[in-house]
Amino acid sequence: MTRDEVLTLVRSHLADELSLDPARIEEGSRFKEDLAADSLDLYTLVQELEDSYGVKVPDEDAVRIRTVGQAVDFVLARTGGPSGAQAGSAGAVASDREPT
Repeated sequence: MTRDEVLTLVRSHLADELSLDPARIEEGSRFKEDLAADSLDLYTLVQELEDSYGVKVPDEDAVRIRTVGQAVDFVLARTGGPSGAQAGSAGAVASDREPT
């Protein structure tokens, strides 16, 4: 699976869930601040990632995933995708793209 495939799934899910134009959803988009996602929206995204990619997203990791790119990084780290050949902690993944 490629980064683009995961990004497309996340973008599609968020566009449907939040009634947004998919082109507005970028890797740096923050779920709450930029996309106005609430906790239920984020919960459904986590469920979608778990169902689609067979990854488990513990609550303590989910709260650290704040951007679309961090969600993609998390999936790739857990599935051995191009950007994450080995699974790491979500804290390390999340801090790589921390908003400035």
